[in-house]
Amino acid sequence: MKKTLLCWLAALGAAAVIPACGGAAGDKSLSGLDRERFRSEVNGRPTDLYTLTNAAGMEVCITNFGGRIVSVMVPDRTGTLRDVVLGFDNIADYVRIPSDFGASIGRYANRIGHGRFVLDGDTVRLPVNNYGHCLHGGPDGWQYRVYEAHQPDPQSLALTLHSPDGDAGFPGAVTAKVVYRLTEDNAIDITYEATADRPTVVNLTNHSYFNLSGDPTHPILDNLLTIAADGYTPVDSTFLTLGRIDSVGGTPFDFRRPKAIGAEIDSDDEQLRNGHGYDHNWVLATAGDLSRPAARLVSPVSGIALEVFTDEPGIQVYVGNFLDGTVRGKHGIPYAHRTAVCLETQHYPDSPNKPQWPSVVLRPGETYHSRCIYRFSVDK
Repeated sequence: MKKTLLCWLAALGAAAVIPACGGAAGDKSLSGLDRERFRSEVNGRPTDLYTLTNAAGMEVCITNFGGRIVSVMVPDRTGTLRDVVLGFDNIADYVRIPSDFGASIGRYANRIGHGRFVLDGDTVRLPVNNYGHCLHGGPDGWQYRVYEAHQPDPQSLALTLHSPDGDAGFPGAVTAKVVYRLTEDNAIDITYEATADRPTVVNLTNHSYFNLSGDPTHPILDNLLTIAADGYTPVDSTFLTLGRIDSVGGTPFDFRRPKAIGAEIDSDDEQLRNGHGYDHNWVLATAGDLSRPAARLVSPVSGIALEVFTDEPGIQVYVGNFLDGTVRGKHGIPYAHRTAVCLETQHYPDSPNKPQWPSVVLRPGETYHSRCIYRFSVDK
């Protein structure tokens, strides 16, 4: 991440129509976030914190720095509101500590092998930042950019980003829009759109780290996970996909029925060794049908359930294998090994180099569309 200048401001001109988290200056969100700690300037652009609320009492706080979900307050089986995502409680930490917590990832989510691909006969070279590959748009991906924010009502937030031609090595100027909408049935409905003036590749996702117990010190290995997928894409020891789809049958990757995340995570399996646990893309059997859940996660501690719906062909499941307690998040709590799970809806990893897989190419005159719905409920 580029060196970033932070200038803390006592007041910032309102960039949105609706007040941000907490309303008046100094007020706190239900999750304890102080808006003033998010009102700053990063690379000359103002940052802030915005809140979404619904009639059921759910609250979602989002910052326009990286388009990040900062907190999600949902009721558990007793009706007590719990914050079920990891993150920081100020902009300074988001800038100081490179992370993907809650971010809108772009221009290309997941890995592009060896930081290069061929598009219309031209070789595109990208910066590498993860075992020799370009991960999540490289070291200066969109998770470190400040989006333009507009909040038309208390239940939605629109974030827009302009990425110039050649940005992080990617061809074409891209205008991307991410809209977060909190529904009355306790769902975060995320829609993505993008257009480009030259052929390029686009693959967007949300990178929230979920801990449905509401206690970020509690490992997620007891969470029951279901994935509507008969296949997954195996990886090598550098986490790069091998370019094939393997059956989940008879493997630790079979989550077609509810299974505790930790049930087989330490099995003697080459793919689990390569991924240091689960850090793989599952090939969804939902065929883009938004009425069919792609995944379901349940915490036996809180009873909170999360269903994921998407029109994307894949979902990357990452279970916090590299969290090690050195990063302290909200309220100063250290984030330890496997205390969160990410459910990232997207096209398959390294698709620009895999013509046999669904295309991620975006051309002038076309509009990229993607949708992900995180719906919360209580499992009695």
